[in-house]
Amino acid sequence: MSDKKMKNGKIGVQSDNMFPIIKKFLYSDNEIFLREIVSNAVDATQKLRTLASKGEYNGSMEDLKVEVKIDGDKLIISDSGVGMSADEIEKYINQIAISGAEEFVEKYKDDATSIIGHFGLGFYSSFMVSSKVEIYTQSYREEEDSIRWSCEGNPEFTMEVAEKRSRGTDIILHIDEESKEFLDPIRIRQLLEKYAKFLPVPIVFGKEKEWKEGKEVETDRDLVINATEPLWTKMPSELEDKTYEDFYQTLYPMGETPLFWIHLNIDYPFNLTGILYFPRVKSNMDLQKNKIQLYSNQVFVTDSVEGIVPDFLMLLHGVIDSPDIPLNVSRSYLQADHNVKKISSYITRKVADKLAELFKDDRVTYEKKWEVLDLFVKYGMLTDEKFYEKAEKFALLKNTQQKYFTLSEYRELISPEQTDKDGRVVYLYAVDPEKQYSYIKAANDRGYDVLLMDGQLDIHLISMLEQKVAQSHFIRVDSDTVDNLIKKENQIGDHAEVSEEDKSLLEHLFEQQLPKEDKVMLSVQTSHQGKSAKPLVLVQGEYMRRMKDMAAMQQGMNFYGDLPDSYVVNLNLDHPVVRGIAVVFNETESEEYKALQADYRGQEARASVIRQQLDDDKLSDEEKKTLRDDLNATNGKIDEIDQKLSEIYKNFGTNHKVISQLIDLGLLSSGLLKGEALDSFITRSMDFLSEK
Repeated sequence: MSDKKMKNGKIGVQSDNMFPIIKKFLYSDNEIFLREIVSNAVDATQKLRTLASKGEYNGSMEDLKVEVKIDGDKLIISDSGVGMSADEIEKYINQIAISGAEEFVEKYKDDATSIIGHFGLGFYSSFMVSSKVEIYTQSYREEEDSIRWSCEGNPEFTMEVAEKRSRGTDIILHIDEESKEFLDPIRIRQLLEKYAKFLPVPIVFGKEKEWKEGKEVETDRDLVINATEPLWTKMPSELEDKTYEDFYQTLYPMGETPLFWIHLNIDYPFNLTGILYFPRVKSNMDLQKNKIQLYSNQVFVTDSVEGIVPDFLMLLHGVIDSPDIPLNVSRSYLQADHNVKKISSYITRKVADKLAELFKDDRVTYEKKWEVLDLFVKYGMLTDEKFYEKAEKFALLKNTQQKYFTLSEYRELISPEQTDKDGRVVYLYAVDPEKQYSYIKAANDRGYDVLLMDGQLDIHLISMLEQKVAQSHFIRVDSDTVDNLIKKENQIGDHAEVSEEDKSLLEHLFEQQLPKEDKVMLSVQTSHQGKSAKPLVLVQGEYMRRMKDMAAMQQGMNFYGDLPDSYVVNLNLDHPVVRGIAVVFNETESEEYKALQADYRGQEARASVIRQQLDDDKLSDEEKKTLRDDLNATNGKIDEIDQKLSEIYKNFGTNHKVISQLIDLGLLSSGLLKGEALDSFITRSMDFLSEK
C-alpha cells in the first residue's frame, strides 16, 4: 500500500454485534483493556528479541520499552517492537478470528516461552473504554510502509499509509465520556502496578519525581513501573533466604516474615514457575484467601483464584506464573481448562512434598511450626484426597501433655490400653484442658492418653478419620464416665451392691432438684464407677454434642444447632455419699410414702393386666370400651400417686441440701453454674462450713 492510498472496509467478524458483545460480555471488568494493550506491546518487543536472536533482525535493540502516556482525551501505549505491515494489520486486526501470536509461536516454538501472544480479541478490549481507536505502526522490515488504522467501535475501519515513523506501534485510545477515569494519572499508575508490575519489558509512565527545595519536581529519568526479572523467574540456587523474604515484602507490604516457601519450577508437561509462601498465622482470624497472584508470562491475570487452585492452597500467599494459563477469558473458563487442572494437581503435590521434606529433615523445628501449619494441613486433608494420602505421614496430633505424634505413631501408642471389647481403638480427646481437667485426670489415672483437639477444623477431621482409619472411634473425654468411655470385656472394680429400688429412688431424688433452664436439658442416670471416683459426674453424649459442634460451623445443620444442650447427671452408686442419701431416706420414710409406693405398684400391676386383656381379639366393642375406661382411670390414679411421690422426693431434697450441693458441683465442673445459681451454691457452701 503506497502513494498514500487509503482503504476502507469491514472487520472480518461474524456479526455486526461483535462490539457490543466485547463491551459487555467478553471481560468481567473494563479496566482489563490496559492489561491487554500493554501485554500486546510487550509481546511485540519480545518478538523482536526472538528475531534478533535468530539473526532475522540486525537493527538497534537499544532502549526497548513500552511507554504509556496521557495526552488530553487520549491514552497512548507505545512500543518499539516488531510493528506491523499493512498485510499484517489486515490479517491480525481486520480478521480477528486469526491470532498473530499463534502463527509466530509455531514458527519459533523452541524460543516461544516468553511470548504472550494475545493479539486479536485482546486488542479489541480497548473498545470497552474508547469511542475511537487508532493504530500507528511501522514494521521492523524497513521497506514496509508506516500504516495508520482507525476504527470507531463498529465493523467499519479506515487504513492508510502514514508518514514514515520509527519501528514499533502506537495504540491511541480516544477515551469515551463514560470512561474518563482512565485519563487520571493516579488511576492508570494503579492499574499498571496491578497488571504490569512484573512484565519482562520496562513499562514507562512519565518521569520520576523528587523533592527539591521543599517541593516535588520532575526529573529526566523515566518512571519504570515494573521489575522485569521477578524472583520466580530465577533459579532457586541463585537466591538466599533474605531475597525471598524481601520479595514477600514487595508482594505484601507490612506483612510479617513468612514461615517458609516453595519455589515452583517445571517445564514438562506444562510450564510453571512461582513462589508460594506459608504465612505466619497467629490466629484463625488472620487467615486470608485470595492472596495468591496468578500470572501468565509475568502478566497479572487475577488474585481471585477460587476454583483455579484447590481451596486449601488459597490459604497460602505468593505467585503462580504459567504461559499455559489463558489471559483473556473468564474465571469459569479457567476452572474448566485442562492445563489449569494439571497445574492445580502439580502444586498440591509440591506443597505436600515440601511439608514431608521439612518433617523428615528437622522434626523438632517442624513441630514448633505445627501450630501455624495445623489448620492448613487439616484443611487440605479434608478437601483434597490426594493431599490426604501424602499428609498421613506428616500430619500431627497433639495430646494434652503437649507431645506430638503422627497418626500411625499415636495409634501404636494407645492401642494396648485403649482398644475396647469390640476391637476398636478409642481416641479420647479434650477441647479445653482447663475446663475438662478432672475428666482428663480421671482418664490419665486409668492409663489412658487424651488428645487435644481444639482447632477450628478438628471436629470435621475426627469424623473423617473415623471413616478412613479402620476400627477407630473418637470420644470426647467428658462424654461419659471413665468406665464407659472405653468398654472392656470384663469391667472390674470395687462396686457396691445397690438394690433396683434404691437406684430408682436416687434417680427420683436428684431429678426433683435439677435446675430448669431453656438452653440446657438435664437428666439423671446411675452407674458403678468405683469408690474412689467422684460421687457425681456431668457428661454430654458424643453424638449430639458433635452434631451441635458441626452445626455451629456448617450451613444446613440448623436443626442440631437450635436444640438445647443435653447433659446427663451420672450418679456413682459406689460412692458412700450417694449411697448414704438412699440410707437416710429409707430410715426416715413415712407411713404415707410406704402406702403410696404399695398403691403405685398395685395400680401399675392392674394397668398391665388391663393392657394384656385389650390384646384379646375376641372381645366385643362394648367390653373393649369398658376396659379402656378402666385403663384410663387406673392411669389417672398412677399420675396422682406419682405427683404425691414427687412432692415427697422434692421435700426431702429441700431438707437435705447435699443433693443440690452435689448437682451444683457437677454443673460447676462443666462451666454451667452461673449467675443466681452460682451465688446460691456459694451461700449453701458457706452454710455447710458453718455447720461443721
